[in-house]
Amino acid sequence: MAAVLRKTQQIRSIFSRTLKNPIFVPFVKPSQNPQTPCFREPFSTKSSNFPEYEMPTVTWGAIQGRKEKLVSRVIICDYLKSIGIVPDELEEVELPSTVDVMRERVEFLQKIGLTIDDINEYPLMLGCSVRKNMIPVLGYLEKIGIPRARMGEFVKNYPQCLHASVVVELVPVVKSLRGLDVEKQDIGYVLMKYPELLGFKLEGTMSTSVAYLVSIGVNPRDIGPMVTQYPYVLGMRVGTMIKPLVDYLVSLGLPKKILARMFEKRAYILGYNLEETVKPNVDCLMSFGIRKEVLASVIAQYPQILGVPLKAKLSSQQYFFNLKLKIDPDGFARVIERMPQIVSLNQNVIMKPVDFLLGRGIPADDVAKMVVKCPQLLALQVGLMKNTTSRVKWRPRLQSKGIRCSLAWFLNCSDQRFEERLKGEYIEAESSCPSFCMGGRLELPGSVVVSEEEEESDDEMLYRRTVAL
Repeated sequence: MAAVLRKTQQIRSIFSRTLKNPIFVPFVKPSQNPQTPCFREPFSTKSSNFPEYEMPTVTWGAIQGRKEKLVSRVIICDYLKSIGIVPDELEEVELPSTVDVMRERVEFLQKIGLTIDDINEYPLMLGCSVRKNMIPVLGYLEKIGIPRARMGEFVKNYPQCLHASVVVELVPVVKSLRGLDVEKQDIGYVLMKYPELLGFKLEGTMSTSVAYLVSIGVNPRDIGPMVTQYPYVLGMRVGTMIKPLVDYLVSLGLPKKILARMFEKRAYILGYNLEETVKPNVDCLMSFGIRKEVLASVIAQYPQILGVPLKAKLSSQQYFFNLKLKIDPDGFARVIERMPQIVSLNQNVIMKPVDFLLGRGIPADDVAKMVVKCPQLLALQVGLMKNTTSRVKWRPRLQSKGIRCSLAWFLNCSDQRFEERLKGEYIEAESSCPSFCMGGRLELPGSVVVSEEEEESDDEMLYRRTVAL
């Protein structure tokens, strides 16, 4: 230790002798040469009220020999240690010749919002020149939509951007995003979510992931909105992340065209981990009684079910349905098959329509049967249910006039048309257009033949439960 101290004292002694008459590199202040490319808009700071974007008053300092550089490095490292920065990672980095230049870099980074701890996370940023690196990069980032107030957050998340060349590295990435139909006003938002995009190679992962998604049926015009919603898709490798997920979902019975529509609307599904999340959730569904042949329908209805903490949610909801609604595990499985969103539905929301039906005199066992057959009842607003049940009690008047109709035809109309049908002044044939039955699939005219007796039987059951009004 004593030898090290003597060596340091010798170096400092050499420093004091050799730097009596240093030769400094002249530099031009911004106001003296406004035509320099670095000072063009938007990098100009003449109209800026933010001092952190002002050009430095010093540059790299003196031209030094080998001994002088060694002395300067020791002094600068002492300064960094004195303010809490660990300089160990800067051994291979070229540092400025004076403490003043290093101090200005540290102060500049602090003014944009970084702390000493942030700098210690990536001390290599101290190797960047304020004038040549930091100001041009930050000025360009502000131009493309990164708010100045959040610039420190951006640099903290991706400090490597300070090393980048604006023309060679940053501009091509932004042009590529625009080429994918990412809106100009969304560029900043996309980069704030995934700043590592600025370090991607255009001919690498970005292009291959997009090409694969288009190959399975994703509309090229939807790539931009997908990237805006979930920019991480551009960093996913096809062979190890995207394709294995697609192949697994196809094996469950989901056609690629359906998957393409799912990805277009909910691009974040691509981020679900296949081995750690998706497969365990599918196994969990089957363990709770969901049949394998309907798994594809369940996923298509509620794709988020692949990524939620499913076991805990299913266990909680199954217990709640059994306790409050008297629905056994098998009935609960049928409910999930018909409306998988139930796994995430708040239990207070579920009880409102149930309490409404019980309050109308419908026995609890019958309410349970109604929920199993049509779980969408649990998502209805009570106000809408009141209006519907008020209409049902008028159905006998139509029957007394000899008019037979299905309950769906009777209820699925405007208030004005309902009054006309109630008076019997306007009776039209039931529509043969495609219809979607609650809890069922889209049925085209003529695809299913149901006898009038069976249809009437279902309607009459609902009628008897609500006519007590």
